[in-house]
Amino acid sequence: MALVHIVLALALLEFFFFALAVARARGTYKVAAPATTGNEVFERYFRAQMNTLEQLVVFGPSLMLFAWYVNARVAAALGLLFVIGRAMYFTGYVRAAEGRHTGFLLSSVPNVALLIGGLIGAVMAFIRSQFA
Repeated sequence: MALVHIVLALALLEFFFFALAVARARGTYKVAAPATTGNEVFERYFRAQMNTLEQLVVFGPSLMLFAWYVNARVAAALGLLFVIGRAMYFTGYVRAAEGRHTGFLLSSVPNVALLIGGLIGAVMAFIRSQFA
């Protein structure tokens, strides 16, 4: 499980760096808080960060469920793919909105796999416990 926890920490650290990039972009493009619009480039930074936050809500619990009920090493590998995909998503989106698609795919597929796998694993564990 330590490997899974390391991957989870990397995902959180990545999000922290995305937040720092948004803060820098806020200054660079003169978008004063609390505004979130006013400059197209800043808006892409902001949306990339917020979309990552939305994905993290699913990622963390799904990663842990999959690791617990299915396989921790596979969970860590899928989680690492998610982190790499999110980095590609962020950099692609900041360059141009159309540049986000590959990173989105590389982070969404593992996220869905972790969620569905974790749910199936939990259901199977519940069923086994009822007939033990």
